[in-house]
Amino acid sequence: MADAPSKAAEGAVSNGTPAPNDAQQQPAERNSQNETSEQEPVTQNGGFHPDQESEAKEKRSKKDKVKDKVEEKKKKAYEKANPPGGYDSTPVPSAPDGYTVKFTFVRAENLPIGDLGTASSDSFLIATLTSQGIKQRHKEDPDMKLRTRTIHKNTNPVWNQEWIVAGIPSSGFKLKCRLYDEDSNDSDDRLGNVTVVVPHIGEDWKGMHEASFPVKKRMGSWRAYLIKGITTMCGSDGDISGQLFLSMEVLGKSDKPYGKMYTVGPTCWTKHYSPMIGRLAGTKAPKVEGREGEKAKVERYDFQANQIQLQGPVPDELYHRFVEFKPFVKGMFDKTGLRGHVLNAALHHQHARVYNYSSTTTHGNMEPKSKEAALQFLKLAHFDEGGRLFTYVLTLDGLLRFTETGKEFGIDMLSKHTMHSDVNLYIACSGEFFIRRLKDKNSSPEDPGQQTHPTDDIEGGPPHYPPPKDPANYELVIDNDSGTYRPDGKLLPKLQTFLEANFPGLKIVTKPCTDEKLQRMKKEQRETKKHQGEQIQVFQGDSDGGWSSSDEESMDERAAGKKSKKDRMFEAIEDPEQAIRNLRHGGRAKREEREEEEDRVDDTVEVGEGSAKK
Repeated sequence: MADAPSKAAEGAVSNGTPAPNDAQQQPAERNSQNETSEQEPVTQNGGFHPDQESEAKEKRSKKDKVKDKVEEKKKKAYEKANPPGGYDSTPVPSAPDGYTVKFTFVRAENLPIGDLGTASSDSFLIATLTSQGIKQRHKEDPDMKLRTRTIHKNTNPVWNQEWIVAGIPSSGFKLKCRLYDEDSNDSDDRLGNVTVVVPHIGEDWKGMHEASFPVKKRMGSWRAYLIKGITTMCGSDGDISGQLFLSMEVLGKSDKPYGKMYTVGPTCWTKHYSPMIGRLAGTKAPKVEGREGEKAKVERYDFQANQIQLQGPVPDELYHRFVEFKPFVKGMFDKTGLRGHVLNAALHHQHARVYNYSSTTTHGNMEPKSKEAALQFLKLAHFDEGGRLFTYVLTLDGLLRFTETGKEFGIDMLSKHTMHSDVNLYIACSGEFFIRRLKDKNSSPEDPGQQTHPTDDIEGGPPHYPPPKDPANYELVIDNDSGTYRPDGKLLPKLQTFLEANFPGLKIVTKPCTDEKLQRMKKEQRETKKHQGEQIQVFQGDSDGGWSSSDEESMDERAAGKKSKKDRMFEAIEDPEQAIRNLRHGGRAKREEREEEEDRVDDTVEVGEGSAKK
């Protein structure tokens, strides 16, 4: 049956009578056949020859493969030049209202003993504030947090530390307080937690005054509660439960726009010292002269880290994510894979050690957006002494962290900006800065005739005289030089406006990290440090100025045989089982995992369930 049409067509041609429309179709068919024959030969059946068809497919396949390779190379080149991360333009979701609330972490009583040697605890508290009425731009956004100062050797610590937060919606909030015993040499011991849920707030909300909440022992350190149980059985007090005392009050409506919570006060500062990191970095404190006829005491090593809480809100445009410039970076921030877990834990540990609240830590409050705040910042940065260069991170909540930077400070530091941010996925801005003193405080820093120290030798200040105490004499030169977050240079004016508001009087100059003049200025800073740096190394001793010989011996032992964190990480990758065993009994990463598990358990206390004590 299939051959019938073919035979009919052949008969029509042999009789000389064309079939309908043949006259129109034949030229087109011939042209089509000619084109086909020119491109690829066909068989008698009108199809391609098997060998020729295979060859044509192979040619097309090779051409497609080459095209795919070119596209893949283009994609890789683009991703290498523009890896995911950096500036994020996601807007802040709006909220219907917002209130300013003052929290006061008054004190705690009857906390368990974290240190058997002193029969006490170095107690501190980390408060986390969240609200269902606030929608995050991304789920990875860091929560609002406050860490109180550490009260050493006290199981009944009194903090009386305030935290004023704006933008809290009327739909209420959840305040989770985790109590710890700080251990500078190991992971901090968990002493318990208190979670308070307030379902609604308004200007008529009465709040609470020194309300008492029981400290939940779930997920607390078994060692601390074991010691507490033993001491309780030996003593007269039969209660092993601790109490936390909190105060809360609404101060009024927050300024518009609404949509995010932020810290407005108190504006405060802390200065942390680390002799161990100073030993690694090679930074020395001045020699302390002995008594007459005695040799000077041993040189002391030290390293200083600084934190300043500025008044928010931070501009919404300052919103940057970590950059995936290497394959391992994403795992490091997300804590995925063995290598990611090890790197994340190491950076958390570094942050905890650098910003450790030891007995040498100093702190204080300052008037927000004042000359006092600008002067305190200059003090922490040591004015224009010694050609210092600093690495900084500004968090989304306006917390400015910074340390001195340089080649000598790269020792054993996995990533300076990641360490400062405590491995936060999102921050406001990061980079480097330095301070210069102006000869004419009434002229602009950009004036061609303006002289600065460094590098000009200007009278009335370092290196020959103490620095003047007027912020108007100085300029802060700050940039976006951070490979970890790569802030957008176009947004530096937003950073400048924010800093000018918080440090009035201080002249702020922002420059992108690619600026040639900036590179020359940084080079001048380094040259100045070579000549003046030794004069301004600072050491903060104990309250009595003492320094134990065991501390010096410990430093020498570490210098002689200490393995770097990188070495330990490589060993962990080579022997994963040993790494897991080492992390099993401590470490901040493990602690956070336990806390995440605990957060799934509903142990919250509704307001009103705690008894009020005055």
